[in-house]
Amino acid sequence: MRFDLLLFSLRSLATRSVRSAHFASFASFASLACSPAMSTGLPAPWTVRYSRSKKREYYFNPDSKQSQWDAPDGTDKAALAQHLKDHPLRVRCLHILLKHADSRRPVSSRTAAKITLSKEAARTELQELHDRLITDDPVKKGAFEQAARDRSDCSSYKRGGDLGWFGRGEMQPAFEQAAFALSVGDISGIVDSDSGLHIIKRVA
Repeated sequence: MRFDLLLFSLRSLATRSVRSAHFASFASFASLACSPAMSTGLPAPWTVRYSRSKKREYYFNPDSKQSQWDAPDGTDKAALAQHLKDHPLRVRCLHILLKHADSRRPVSSRTAAKITLSKEAARTELQELHDRLITDDPVKKGAFEQAARDRSDCSSYKRGGDLGWFGRGEMQPAFEQAAFALSVGDISGIVDSDSGLHIIKRVA
Protein backbone atom coordinates (compact mmCIF):
# COMPACT_ATOMS: atom_id res chain seq x y z
CA MET A 1 0.00 0.00 0.00
CA ARG A 2 2.75 2.42 1.01
CA PHE A 3 4.60 1.59 -2.21
CA ASP A 4 1.45 2.31 -4.26
CA LEU A 5 0.94 5.64 -2.49
CA LEU A 6 4.59 6.56 -3.03
CA LEU A 7 4.33 5.67 -6.72
CA PHE A 8 1.12 7.71 -7.02
CA SER A 9 2.78 10.70 -5.33
CA LEU A 10 5.78 10.51 -7.63
CA ARG A 11 3.55 10.32 -10.70
CA SER A 12 1.49 13.32 -9.47
CA LEU A 13 4.65 15.32 -8.84
CA ALA A 14 6.00 14.49 -12.28
CA THR A 15 2.70 15.52 -13.91
CA ARG A 16 2.68 18.84 -12.05
CA SER A 17 6.30 19.45 -13.06
CA VAL A 18 5.54 18.80 -16.73
CA ARG A 19 2.48 21.07 -16.58
CA SER A 20 4.52 23.78 -14.88
CA ALA A 21 7.21 23.47 -17.52
CA HIS A 22 4.62 23.69 -20.31
CA PHE A 23 3.01 26.71 -18.65
CA ALA A 24 6.35 28.42 -18.21
CA SER A 25 7.22 27.78 -21.87
CA PHE A 26 3.84 29.09 -23.01
CA ALA A 27 4.13 32.17 -20.78
CA SER A 28 7.58 32.86 -22.17
CA PHE A 29 6.32 32.44 -25.76
CA ALA A 30 3.30 34.67 -25.09
CA SER A 31 5.55 37.32 -23.61
CA LEU A 32 7.76 37.25 -26.70
CA ALA A 33 4.78 37.23 -29.06
CA CYS A 34 3.14 40.19 -27.35
CA SER A 35 6.34 42.23 -27.11
CA PRO A 36 6.96 44.54 -30.07
CA ALA A 37 9.82 43.40 -32.25
CA MET A 38 11.16 46.93 -32.19
CA SER A 39 10.11 50.12 -30.43
CA THR A 40 8.68 52.87 -32.62
CA GLY A 41 10.02 55.44 -30.19
CA LEU A 42 6.53 56.88 -29.78
CA PRO A 43 4.85 57.31 -26.39
CA ALA A 44 1.89 54.95 -25.88
CA PRO A 45 -0.65 54.75 -27.43
CA TRP A 46 0.57 56.82 -30.41
CA THR A 47 1.11 55.13 -33.78
CA VAL A 48 2.63 56.29 -37.04
CA ARG A 49 0.58 56.05 -40.23
CA TYR A 50 0.82 57.04 -43.88
CA SER A 51 -1.26 59.70 -45.65
CA ARG A 52 -1.83 58.87 -49.30
CA SER A 53 -3.07 62.38 -50.08
CA LYS A 54 -0.01 64.09 -48.58
CA LYS A 55 2.48 61.29 -49.37
CA ARG A 56 3.98 61.42 -45.88
CA GLU A 57 3.78 59.96 -42.37
CA TYR A 58 1.48 61.29 -39.69
CA TYR A 59 0.87 60.39 -36.06
CA PHE A 60 -2.38 59.08 -34.61
CA ASN A 61 -3.60 58.54 -31.05
CA PRO A 62 -6.30 55.81 -31.14
CA ASP A 63 -7.57 56.71 -27.65
CA SER A 64 -8.19 60.41 -28.27
CA LYS A 65 -8.55 60.09 -32.09
CA GLN A 66 -6.07 62.94 -32.38
CA SER A 67 -3.87 63.10 -35.47
CA GLN A 68 -0.96 65.40 -36.26
CA TRP A 69 1.93 65.77 -38.67
CA ASP A 70 4.66 66.19 -36.07
CA ALA A 71 5.79 63.44 -33.69
CA PRO A 72 4.12 63.82 -30.28
CA ASP A 73 5.93 65.10 -27.20
CA GLY A 74 7.99 62.41 -25.51
CA THR A 75 9.04 60.72 -28.77
CA ASP A 76 12.46 59.11 -28.90
CA LYS A 77 13.39 60.58 -32.27
CA ALA A 78 16.39 58.34 -32.82
CA ALA A 79 14.29 55.20 -32.21
CA LEU A 80 11.53 56.55 -34.46
CA ALA A 81 14.00 57.25 -37.28
CA GLN A 82 15.41 53.73 -36.96
CA HIS A 83 11.92 52.23 -36.97
CA LEU A 84 10.95 54.10 -40.14
CA LYS A 85 14.21 53.04 -41.76
CA ASP A 86 13.62 49.37 -40.92
CA HIS A 87 9.86 49.45 -41.56
CA PRO A 88 9.24 52.19 -44.17
CA LEU A 89 5.70 53.41 -44.68
CA ARG A 90 6.65 54.96 -48.00
CA VAL A 91 9.42 54.66 -50.57
CA ARG A 92 10.53 56.66 -53.57
CA CYS A 93 11.55 54.73 -56.65
CA LEU A 94 12.59 55.03 -60.26
CA HIS A 95 11.63 52.31 -62.69
CA ILE A 96 12.05 51.21 -66.27
CA LEU A 97 9.02 49.52 -67.81
CA LEU A 98 9.17 47.37 -70.90
CA LYS A 99 5.73 46.56 -72.17
CA HIS A 100 5.03 43.53 -74.35
CA ALA A 101 2.22 42.28 -76.52
CA ASP A 102 0.45 40.69 -73.53
CA SER A 103 0.62 43.78 -71.31
CA ARG A 104 -2.63 45.20 -69.96
CA ARG A 105 -2.28 48.23 -72.25
CA PRO A 106 0.24 47.39 -74.97
CA VAL A 107 0.95 50.97 -76.06
CA SER A 108 4.16 52.85 -75.19
CA SER A 109 3.69 56.18 -73.40
CA ARG A 110 7.06 57.22 -74.79
CA THR A 111 6.43 56.59 -78.48
CA ALA A 112 2.63 56.20 -78.57
CA ALA A 113 3.23 53.10 -80.70
CA LYS A 114 1.47 49.77 -80.26
CA ILE A 115 3.69 47.18 -78.60
CA THR A 116 4.26 43.98 -80.59
CA LEU A 117 7.33 42.79 -78.69
CA SER A 118 6.89 39.32 -77.15
CA LYS A 119 7.20 38.89 -73.41
CA GLU A 120 10.26 36.69 -73.86
CA ALA A 121 12.00 39.27 -76.05
CA ALA A 122 11.13 42.04 -73.58
CA ARG A 123 12.57 39.99 -70.72
CA THR A 124 15.81 39.35 -72.63
CA GLU A 125 16.23 43.03 -73.47
CA LEU A 126 15.44 44.18 -69.95
CA GLN A 127 17.82 41.65 -68.42
CA GLU A 128 20.64 42.96 -70.61
CA LEU A 129 19.80 46.52 -69.54
CA HIS A 130 19.65 45.47 -65.88
CA ASP A 131 23.04 43.73 -66.08
CA ARG A 132 24.60 46.78 -67.67
CA LEU A 133 23.20 49.12 -65.01
CA ILE A 134 24.34 47.07 -62.02
CA THR A 135 27.86 46.65 -63.42
CA ASP A 136 28.27 50.35 -64.26
CA ASP A 137 30.70 52.43 -62.21
CA PRO A 138 28.69 53.24 -59.06
CA VAL A 139 30.12 56.78 -59.13
CA LYS A 140 28.47 57.37 -62.50
CA LYS A 141 25.39 59.50 -61.92
CA GLY A 142 22.14 59.39 -63.85
CA ALA A 143 22.66 56.13 -65.75
CA PHE A 144 19.36 54.65 -64.60
CA GLU A 145 17.48 57.89 -65.29
CA GLN A 146 18.93 58.14 -68.79
CA ALA A 147 18.05 54.52 -69.55
CA ALA A 148 14.47 55.23 -68.44
CA ARG A 149 14.28 58.27 -70.73
CA ASP A 150 15.62 56.27 -73.63
CA ARG A 151 13.66 53.03 -73.23
CA SER A 152 10.87 53.00 -70.62
CA ASP A 153 7.31 52.63 -71.92
CA CYS A 154 5.85 54.31 -68.79
CA SER A 155 4.90 58.00 -68.82
CA SER A 156 7.44 58.46 -66.02
CA TYR A 157 10.19 58.20 -68.68
CA LYS A 158 9.98 62.02 -68.87
CA ARG A 159 11.18 62.20 -65.26
CA GLY A 160 13.88 59.59 -65.64
CA GLY A 161 11.50 56.90 -64.39
CA ASP A 162 10.75 58.75 -61.12
CA LEU A 163 7.46 57.59 -59.58
CA GLY A 164 7.78 59.87 -56.55
CA TRP A 165 6.76 58.73 -53.08
CA PHE A 166 4.21 55.95 -52.63
CA GLY A 167 2.95 53.80 -49.77
CA ARG A 168 1.58 50.30 -49.51
CA GLY A 169 -1.55 49.59 -51.50
CA GLU A 170 -0.80 52.21 -54.17
CA MET A 171 1.03 49.99 -56.67
CA GLN A 172 0.39 46.57 -58.13
CA PRO A 173 1.21 43.89 -55.53
CA ALA A 174 4.31 42.44 -57.24
CA PHE A 175 5.74 45.92 -57.82
CA GLU A 176 5.02 46.99 -54.24
CA GLN A 177 6.61 43.88 -52.76
CA ALA A 178 9.78 44.35 -54.79
CA ALA A 179 10.03 48.09 -54.09
CA PHE A 180 9.64 47.79 -50.32
CA ALA A 181 12.17 44.95 -50.19
CA LEU A 182 14.92 47.18 -51.63
CA SER A 183 17.40 49.20 -49.64
CA VAL A 184 18.09 52.76 -50.78
CA GLY A 185 20.33 52.65 -53.84
CA ASP A 186 19.51 49.05 -54.76
CA ILE A 187 18.20 47.92 -58.15
CA SER A 188 15.72 45.05 -58.30
CA GLY A 189 15.68 42.08 -60.58
CA ILE A 190 12.96 41.87 -63.22
CA VAL A 191 9.48 42.34 -61.77
CA ASP A 192 6.47 41.02 -63.68
CA SER A 193 3.18 42.95 -63.40
CA ASP A 194 0.04 43.42 -65.48
CA SER A 195 1.65 46.53 -66.98
CA GLY A 196 4.71 44.68 -68.23
CA LEU A 197 8.24 43.98 -66.99
CA HIS A 198 10.06 46.39 -64.70
CA ILE A 199 13.36 47.00 -63.03
CA ILE A 200 13.14 49.26 -59.99
CA LYS A 201 15.67 51.46 -58.23
CA ARG A 202 14.88 52.72 -54.75
CA VAL A 203 16.20 56.24 -54.18
CA ALA A 204 14.61 57.11 -50.80
